[in-house]
Amino acid sequence: MLAILIAAPAVAGPREQAKRIHDRLAGVPPTEAVLQDMETAIAGGDAQAAAYIAMDNENFYNVTLKNFAAPWTNRDMSIFVPLNDYVATVIGMVRDDVPFNTLLSEDLQYVGRSGVVAAAPAANNNTHYEQLEANNVNLRDDLVAVTQSSVNGLPSSATAGVMTSRAAAKAFFIAGTNRAMFRFTLLNHMCNDLEQVTDPTLPPDRIRQDVSRSPGGDSRLFLNNCVGCHTGMDPMAQAFAYYNYPDVEDDQPGAIEYTPGNVQPKYFNNDLNFPQGFRTPDDSWENYWRRGQNSYLGFDPGLEGSGNGAKSLGAELGNSHAFASCQVKKVFKAVCLREPVDAADRAAADQIVNTFRTTGYSMKQVFADTAVHCMGQ
Repeated sequence: MLAILIAAPAVAGPREQAKRIHDRLAGVPPTEAVLQDMETAIAGGDAQAAAYIAMDNENFYNVTLKNFAAPWTNRDMSIFVPLNDYVATVIGMVRDDVPFNTLLSEDLQYVGRSGVVAAAPAANNNTHYEQLEANNVNLRDDLVAVTQSSVNGLPSSATAGVMTSRAAAKAFFIAGTNRAMFRFTLLNHMCNDLEQVTDPTLPPDRIRQDVSRSPGGDSRLFLNNCVGCHTGMDPMAQAFAYYNYPDVEDDQPGAIEYTPGNVQPKYFNNDLNFPQGFRTPDDSWENYWRRGQNSYLGFDPGLEGSGNGAKSLGAELGNSHAFASCQVKKVFKAVCLREPVDAADRAAADQIVNTFRTTGYSMKQVFADTAVHCMGQ
């Protein structure tokens, strides 16, 4: 008689779980002492404490978080970019448990501790951050918080977190019509591209003059393809009307420009395409997505849904349910190496989002909770 043996799946013990948590968060093997401390915590029923031990490794900051944030800083969404003010600020906010819903609105920037590198933080170059990376400075210990306005010279009221960082300005405020800043913020921090939020039922009254109403002589193209994106995007991208980044070569100095009270000329590019369209008068914005099909993005009812400038728009986006859900989704993929794929994953992700929103928007806790979910049973 042929016996058929079915092997039961291996069950990961506390030591294996500890190693997986450390590998996923720090990207390097733990020392024996660290592994023992993590194993003891897991065996004692406190796997989250083990995750926090792993996050004390400097590689969590210098490598994991750097690679996590780097794609948000460039149009190619590449991790292969030098350390910059945007990435350093994300790293510092995670380390210090700064409420992450302020990522797009706070007057905040992280720089190297005084004297750790020769170059000082500057508005018109990235040398300070490139030296931090070249010298392998320990970002866990040697980043300090300063006001962004003290570095880039903007009024504090005009700062908008990483949206007004030099790296973001260089990538998304250069040339164009400043719609890139809105589109990539939506993509990177709300996990939606314009195609997912197109809504042709909203009023087209704020669509700018540069958008032809009959592209190629066919108005159906506008009504079926263009209007759905621009009805929501143009009223919100108006918040960036006073911002620009000079059109310079990559190796040349350049700094964010801010012209309060004066709309940047780029907002009037191709204004003869449709002269009857909306002509931008100032930096006031309105969120048309609070009504209609995109209300599922979950904007905070305690906010007005309109305002002036990038800071108030950043608060509108950063306090949405979509923003919180997006951060958890990105962490889940980075730590678990997959999207939430089944009911258990989705339930865990939903719980992590809820905890994130109700306990101070701690990204460190999001990393810890996600690592525990994926540590293996």
